[in-house]
Amino acid sequence: MTKYFALAAFAAIFVSGLSACGGGSETRYQTGGSSAERQFDWNLPAHIPLPIVPSENPVNEAMFELGRHLFYEQRLSGNGSQSCESCHHQNMAFAESLERSIGSTGELHPRNAQSLVNVAFNTTYTWANPALVTLEQQILVPLFGEFPVEQGLNEDNKNAVLAELDADPIYQQLVGELDSGGDNDVLNFNIIVKALATFVRGINSFSSDTDRYENGEANVISNAALKGRELFFSEDLECFHCHGGYNFTDATADSSQLFVDTPFHNTGLYNLDDQGAYPEISQGIIEITGKASDMGRFKAPSLRNVALTAPYMHDGSIATLEEVIRTYAAGGRNISNGPNTGDGRANPFRDGFVSGFDISEDDIQNLIAFLESLTDFELINNPRFANPWEN
Repeated sequence: MTKYFALAAFAAIFVSGLSACGGGSETRYQTGGSSAERQFDWNLPAHIPLPIVPSENPVNEAMFELGRHLFYEQRLSGNGSQSCESCHHQNMAFAESLERSIGSTGELHPRNAQSLVNVAFNTTYTWANPALVTLEQQILVPLFGEFPVEQGLNEDNKNAVLAELDADPIYQQLVGELDSGGDNDVLNFNIIVKALATFVRGINSFSSDTDRYENGEANVISNAALKGRELFFSEDLECFHCHGGYNFTDATADSSQLFVDTPFHNTGLYNLDDQGAYPEISQGIIEITGKASDMGRFKAPSLRNVALTAPYMHDGSIATLEEVIRTYAAGGRNISNGPNTGDGRANPFRDGFVSGFDISEDDIQNLIAFLESLTDFELINNPRFANPWEN
């Protein structure tokens, strides 16, 4: 577990030292700051609170636009082959179709790439790290992390990468448009991290058919989806306990809250030794806390756009929404052969809300119809979030 503690410590140290480095939507406003900051377009409906924004990185449009260019920038990697977008595609709600991501050096990531939509409202980042509580911290992991290597920046190559980007006239123009301090004459990693965080913080999605239905529009979702919605919010299925609220996850924070909870859940996917063990490659927040009861505990992701983000679970080991529903209906997953053999239904650390339920074949399809109604087609076609290098 040492490598995970080391990575969390690295993120905290790096962030603390960054300042030393050279449908019915409306615009929402951030309090204080310059006019540009107050007028940042969050694209949020009126009933959604503003996200929490660190005071050291107030949002503004110039920083967002720089971040958009950097998000799609393959040169922001050790070998010039991988960008953030390599694992987070707009047409998949900024997720990808691989079970587990592949880094710039070909190393297989232990976990599935999560959707980046609405992550401004996350309580923590990645699947299972209570220590990563801001995007500015999280972004350092794919950029500089070694376990595994993702974009592959390190002490040996970071200066050359930075020099190449800083010499690009496009970046010179984008950096020149920033209005956040006198150290922004040239591109540096302080600016890069802030810009990427601002761009990702601005990728918000509240224009699905279900949103329109909740806002009073008639005939926008099917009868099957309405039946599925009723099932989803029922005490029989209990889906909403971990996937409730406006972002369909219990791991949600915003500027209206005085207290922020950071829940993690064991969903009974594995039980390798009949004592609750998960595969060593990815075991949940136990990797950070060292606490036995944290084995197999992961964050519940938002279900917004979930129909676009297959495969599912922290390791991409479930291929379809139907299979996910059947797994929860069974109260966990029983693997009868292979290296991960074990009955997750008997996992001693399994969350109490994953207790199983009876559901008909028709209602499985109704529940899928509701989950599909959470897709925001405006999001995946919005030029504000698209690759600027292809224009």
